[in-house]
Order: sequence, then structure tokens, then C-alpha cells
Amino acid sequence: MSKRSAVVAALLVVLGLLVARPAEAATVRIMPLGDSITGSPGCWRALLWNKLQNGGFTDIDMVGTLPAQGCGVPYDGDNEGHGGFLVTNVADQNQLPGWLSATRPDIVMMHFGTNDVWSNKPTDTILAAYGKLVDQMRASNPNMKILVAQIIPMNPSTCPECAQRAVALNSAIPGWAAAKTTAASPIVVVDQWTGFSTSTDTYDGVHPNDSGNQKMADKWYPALSALLGGAQPSPSPSPSRSPSPSPSPTRSPSPSPSPSPSPSSGPSGCGATYKITNQWGGGFQGEVTVKNTGTAPVSAWTVTWTFANGQQVTQVWGGKATQSGASVTVKNESWNGSLGAGASTTFGFIASWNASNSAPTPACAAA
Repeated sequence: MSKRSAVVAALLVVLGLLVARPAEAATVRIMPLGDSITGSPGCWRALLWNKLQNGGFTDIDMVGTLPAQGCGVPYDGDNEGHGGFLVTNVADQNQLPGWLSATRPDIVMMHFGTNDVWSNKPTDTILAAYGKLVDQMRASNPNMKILVAQIIPMNPSTCPECAQRAVALNSAIPGWAAAKTTAASPIVVVDQWTGFSTSTDTYDGVHPNDSGNQKMADKWYPALSALLGGAQPSPSPSPSRSPSPSPSPTRSPSPSPSPSPSPSSGPSGCGATYKITNQWGGGFQGEVTVKNTGTAPVSAWTVTWTFANGQQVTQVWGGKATQSGASVTVKNESWNGSLGAGASTTFGFIASWNASNSAPTPACAAA
């Protein structure tokens, strides 16, 4: 064989290996966005990073123009957690586009607004800022996946009104997200408020301590893992929060599901309406409206339904949920149980689905 023929043969072998080599999964770039709760030092990010690694989500890259700030464990700490920043200022000053251009995220996870609440910015103003940032995210990446937190409670000694202002903001976030979400760029609400105590989970009424950081990581994980893989892989690093196994890759879910209202009135003057507000491969976001259909006030309510297709609830806000098999029970929070005649409230949830996602008919009982 001539020298030239030998070179050609070697090249053909190399090309054959390249063609036969399976495609590698693309790394998903994730931007943590917020204020000091996210970045100074924001050690929930370290816990979350290692939780994801242990759970099998290794093709990820945390991105941001700010570096890690310690936390005592190895982790990918790049972030956009700017201490003292207001989300309204970031929006007004158009700071986000530069950060997006420098880091090119696929997913943004945003816990932002604590300083705005502290500064007595109106809820509508904060939500308008959220909306502008979402528009800028989608301008950077039309398929941006967005996680928006209902912020952790706050009770600083210098702001006795802040606790209720945070409740007002968190109550408005699900409705804003439902109106702003799209099939290509879903917005998933992550309830960081429920189960979080300013007395035991913060060191100053605002910033999380070790237990608070753990709670935040545990809340982010199921929502983020659903976006990364459609479900949590095995082994599970958190048995108490285990979304269903990954759905079949051949399924093509509807990118824009129609809401499925299913009203039902219980015997105690209480009605519930269930609808799907957003759906993606392996997961969906739903909302239930609870209404006092009687003529007398109620002090508490309980909504129940039974899934027909193996759906599993992984996260709830605005209610306390339990699931046993296909049966789901949601009870009111302390702040939304009392309903006057004709009054209503809502709670939202994230759940997994597989192959089919029919809407159940909820029942409601009032006390």
C-alpha cells in the first residue's frame, strides 16, 4: 500500500469512528438570579448543586457573572445573586440583558423581590418588573425555562409590615405566572414560602441559616429536576420528594394544553374548580380555585380528587397537600382558610404525568 493510500485509509477509519460515536448530551446552563439570599453567600446553591450531582444530573453548568462565595463544599457557584439589589431597579436599568449575553442560560431560577418588599414597592410594580425580566430572558433565548420563587418569609426587626407584604406578593405570583407562561418558555412557580420559619430558618429574620438553606435547596430540586429530565432519575437523593420515573421519549405531549375546568360543589357550601395552566414533557402546573358557595362564612376548607393516570403531585403553594396513591387531599393554609359568602381563593401545584393527563373532578368540604 502506498503512503498516500495508508493516510486515506487512516482518515476513513477516524471518520467512521466519529460517525458511529453516539451524540453527547448538551450541557444545560442554569442561572440563579436574585439578591443576597441567592448570592451572599447563598449556600442553598451549594446544597442544590450537590443534590443534583448525586441525583444523576451531571450535564449542568451554573452560570453568572458573580463567582462562588465559599460555603465549605465544592460546587459550581457562578450566579447572579446581587446583594442589596431590587428587582425593580434591575428591570428599570436594563441590567439583565448584559448578564444574559455573558452567560447564555437555558434555565433561569429567580428568587427576587425581598429588597423591593422591604422598600415598600407595590406588588403590581414588582410583578411588572418580573414581566420585563421574563421578556428579556425570552429575547435572549425564546425557549428559556423559568423558575420563579414565591419568596421565603421575612420579618426584619426594622420592618414589622414586611411579613404581610411578602404574603401579598407571594399570593399574586401564581396568577401572574399563569398569565405570562408559554408553551415554548414555561414559567414554573416554586413555593419557597410554605414551611419556612423566620425564627428557626433565618439568622436575622431575612437571610437563611443552615436549616433555611437546606429547605430552599429541597424546594428548588423537584422543579429544576423536572425541567432537566422530565423526572427525577435513580438513585433518589431525597426520598421524600420523588417525582415519577422518566416518561417514554417517544411521547409528544401537547405543547399548549387547554385548561380543563372541573367544578364541583360539596355539601358544606364549598366548590372547587381544577384546571391545567401549563404542561411540558413529564410535568405540568395546575391551579384549583376554591369558592364559598354558601351564604355563611367558612373558616376552613379541604379539597380532594383522584387522579386517573398516575399523576404525582410534587409541590404545592397556597395549600397543604398529601397524596396516597391516586388520591390527593389539600387543606387550606392559615391565611386563606376563612372565606366569606361568595369569596374565593386559589392554590397551585406542580405534578408529574405519563402518557395521559386527564383532569379530575375535585370535591370540596368546608368547616
